[in-house]
This record gives sequence, C-alpha cells and structure tokens, in this order.
Amino acid sequence: MRQPDNLFSARALRLIAAAIVVVNGFFPAVWILLTSLKTEAELVRKPITWLPHELVLNNYVQAFTDQPLLKYLGNSLVVALVSTAVSLVVAALAAYAIARLNLRHRQLVLTCIVASSMFPLVTLLVPIFETMRHLSLLNTYTALVLPYTVLSLPVCTLVLVSFFQSIPKDLENAAMIDGCTRLGALWRVVVPLAAPGVFTAGILAFVNAWDEFLLALSLNASASMRTLPVGISLYQGEFTFPWPVISAALVVAIVPIAVLIALFQERVVGGLTQGGLKG
Repeated sequence: MRQPDNLFSARALRLIAAAIVVVNGFFPAVWILLTSLKTEAELVRKPITWLPHELVLNNYVQAFTDQPLLKYLGNSLVVALVSTAVSLVVAALAAYAIARLNLRHRQLVLTCIVASSMFPLVTLLVPIFETMRHLSLLNTYTALVLPYTVLSLPVCTLVLVSFFQSIPKDLENAAMIDGCTRLGALWRVVVPLAAPGVFTAGILAFVNAWDEFLLALSLNASASMRTLPVGISLYQGEFTFPWPVISAALVVAIVPIAVLIALFQERVVGGLTQGGLKG
C-alpha cells in the first residue's frame, strides 16, 4: 500500500528539482529583460515592481547610441565564428587520430588533453599576452581567435572522440575501397554521422568565445576591436550605473546565443546525452 506514496514522493522530488533548475536558468534572463524595459526611477522604487508599469523601449535606443554596440556585436561574431570553425576542424582531426589510429600511449594523450583544460585562464594571461605582443598581433581578430581556439580544443576533442568511437569502421573502409582517402572518409562519412557531436562541440566553442572577457579586455584594447563583454562593461560611469541601458545591451548579447540554441536544440541535447552514454 505504500508503494504509490513512494512513487508520488519520487515524482514530486523530480518535479521540484526540475523547477529549481528551470528557475535558476531562466530567472536571471527574464529579470534582465524586464529591467531593460523599466525606467531607472521604477527600478529603484520600493517595494520592488516585478513587471514594468510602462514599457520603455528607449533603453535599447540608448544602448546603441551611448556605445557602438553594433561594432562590438560584429567583432564578437567574427571572433566566435572563426574560432569555432578552426576549433572544430582541428578537434575533428585530433579526435579521429585518437579514436581510429593505433596511437601509443593513447590514454596518456587523453589525460593530457583533460589536464590542459584545468589551468585557470588568469595563469595563462601573461604568456598569451607576451606571445601576441612579440607576434605583433595585439588589437587584431587573430589575437583572440588563436587563444580561443586553443582553449576550446580540449572539450571539443573529447566530445568528438566519444562519437567517432561509436561509428563502425566498416563504413570508412567501404568509403576508402570506393576511392576515398582517409581524410576524405573522415569528412564525408565520419563527420556527417557524428553531426550531433559536432553541433554540441560547436555550440560549446561558440559560447566560450562569445562570453570570454579577460583575454578580450587584455589583448584588444583598441576601441574598434572591442567585443561585446568588454563593450558592455563601458556603459557604467565612475558614479553612475544605468542598469536599464546595461540590461538592454545584455539582452542584445543574449539574443544570438538564444537563437543558436533554439535552432539546434534537438541536436545539442541529443549530442550531450549520447556523448554521456558513449563516453
């Protein structure tokens, strides 16, 4: 007789856990959106008003006029897209070598890849800065594309390794019998079959480059080369914090990520779950 009660309790706990995850994930974004539609006077009013009494779209106009937000958006898109593309190409080659070739000390290689992703970014800042300075790459897109690619490679490689290992070797052998080279079999057979993993790795690399602040602030100090995270930090003054305008700029920064996730949601979720099962 107690079994239904136990089932109900387990279901209630799962629902509560799911609600906590949803609220934790969506509430900050919803609050930023609501803040971007309020006046500063309403924002500091007590008691707090959750919904804006009057929609103020001028905050978005001000976000684009107070700072060159479109320029920052374009810089972030270029850096994120190029670094993601390069990361996927290099990670696919590395993952294929680990998954298919008879490498000596393969497990050691995987361990080194995991270990390389554990260094805090702040410890790498000075070496990266000095390298870019000696190469005369400061205040260029390359100054950010190269380190972002390197930082994304470990996770992209690990994701792709688990997918490549699940693809039967017979498919590649058949392609090579038909005249494909090994590289041709990789790009024409393995990568298309591992599409969920490729999309997952791509999203992770893109978000990493899109959100990064420390390197963008240090390597590209030129006003024309600033990315969104750095540009948004400039809206506040020494004694002023225009939170509605800052929130409007944050909404603009969130939109590309939201659109990307919405378009490829099924592939990303499938890639994460399949990758977890296969890994």
